[in-house]
Parts: sequence; C-alpha cells; structure tokens
Amino acid sequence: MPFARLATATTPTCHLGLGLAAIGRPGYINLGRSDDLGEDRGVEALRTRTHELLDAAYAQGVRYFDAARSYGRSEEFLADWLKARPDVDDVVIGSKWGYTYTADWSTDAERHEVKDHSLAAYERQRVETEALLGDRLDLYQIHSVTPESPALTDKELHARLAEAAGGGLTVGFSTSGPAQADAIRAALAVTVDGEPLFRTVQSTYNALETSAGPALAEAHDAGLTVIVKEGMANGRLAAAHAPEALRSVAEETGLGCDAVALAVVLRQPWAGVVLSGAATTAQLASNLHAAAVDLTDDQVSRLAGLVEEPGTYWERRGQLPWH
Repeated sequence: MPFARLATATTPTCHLGLGLAAIGRPGYINLGRSDDLGEDRGVEALRTRTHELLDAAYAQGVRYFDAARSYGRSEEFLADWLKARPDVDDVVIGSKWGYTYTADWSTDAERHEVKDHSLAAYERQRVETEALLGDRLDLYQIHSVTPESPALTDKELHARLAEAAGGGLTVGFSTSGPAQADAIRAALAVTVDGEPLFRTVQSTYNALETSAGPALAEAHDAGLTVIVKEGMANGRLAAAHAPEALRSVAEETGLGCDAVALAVVLRQPWAGVVLSGAATTAQLASNLHAAAVDLTDDQVSRLAGLVEEPGTYWERRGQLPWH
C-alpha cells in the first residue's frame, strides 16, 4: 500500500494531510470562505494558491495530498505542482471519482456537483484522472458512499476496481451522511475472488460528529488505512465559530481552536491520516500545530460534550450555503 511510505516518517506532521476541496474551485460550503479567498477566485489565482499551500505543506512534513474529480481543477493544480517538482517522490497522492463538477467555475451555480456511482462514471472519470495524474496517482476512492450506493453491490464495478488494484492502484472509498457507520461496514464486506476490495476508508469525524468512530476502528483492525476528512466541521470548529468549550480548551493549550479540534481526531488510535482543509498558508501552519497538542483527560471530557446527534449534524451541514 502507498501509505506504507508514511510508516517510517518521523516528522510530527506525518499523520496530517492536505485536502484540496476548498481551493480547487471558487465555491464551497466552508464557513469564512469569503475572508479566506477574497474576491479573486479566477483559475490562475486558485492555481497559485494551491501551489503555495502544497509547497508549505510539503516543507512542513505533510506527505499526503487529497483531490477529487468534483473539486473543480484540483487534480489539474496538483498535477501541475508535481510536474514542476520532479524531485518530490515521497508523497502519496489520492483522488476520488463518483461526483462530476458542474458549476463551470461559478460560485452561484444551481448545482455544483452531480453524484454517479455507476461503472460508466468510473470508466469515464478514471480516464480523466489518468490524463492528469498518470502514474503519480496512488489511491482512487469512490466519493461519498452511503448505504444505498450501487457501488456497494455492483459486481461488474467491483471486478473493474479489483483489476485496477491488481495493476498497482490502491482502491478505497469515502463516506458521508448520518449512516456512515453502516456504509463502512457494508464496504468492509465487499470482496472479489474472496479478497477484500477496499484498502482505505475516508470518513467525516470531528468533535461534533463521532458516530463513525467504532466502524472506523473496525476498518483499521481489518487492515485499512483510515483517512479523516472534515475534522474542522466545514469551519464550525474554527475560532470565529467555535463553541465555548473548544475556545476554553484552546486558550488553556495556547494554541488555536483548529489545532485542538484536529488534535481530537489525531488522538484516535485508528486515525491514519487526518486532513487539513486549509485555504491559506496561515491556516495550514495553525492546523499543523495539532501534532503538538497534548490534551488532558479533563479537556477531552469537556470536548466530548460537544458531540451532536448524527442526523442533526448532517442536517446542519446540508444547510451550509455554497460561498
């Protein structure tokens, strides 16, 4: 598995990755986005910003970078960065298929992405990803699997994914929604010729939404690498929006609310890689301080009181506007 490359890493940030959801396209649902990006969200402005973030992340020990077909031009920006730095050969590159970007570089499109987990969608998007990332792609994930996703039952799709895995590509899946645990367990049961198909899982887990935790522990025990996304709850755990308990603990640690929020995730024994979704280099630097946060039992207990019922959490997330 490509993540074996990270197993011998000794930097404090080796378990932190950079996700490109917020900077590969002009519109996204993160709170505070207008302040983060400003008015210029042209292609070249975001390409430059992406490259600056990738440079900063790499310089600070980050070695996993995460894109998706639906993250606007994230794969293109990442591919450009890799081609300009041929000496960077110790990173792990992941992307996702299953959503198509439909906003045409607009922040107020009626629909920003369309979900399709069919075999035809996989074949089309695999060609598109291959054209950009080529043999630099290590991990290809089904984007946002839910319990009813046909990707969990489509045997022909499974066979094609297993064929890709046989060629050296790691196959994984991500999850979303209040039934993440059910989706994870269903995916763990998918086999091809008696062998488990999926080798990684990427799920939402944060101080507000912890429901996937037990299933992610099971996935880890089954040998999958667990990648955690949305550790900042789309900005709800950033300083400007953080609940009082988080602000209080952050003040005690002398670090930012974001660092504490990500530290909550990092301390889970099954968390292999925790993604930063930073949109600025300052945010990234603050996020990476999570590796230095040492929470006391009392602080952990106080933060545990922030957990929301999954349905409530996902309903609120679904109401976040695209900025």
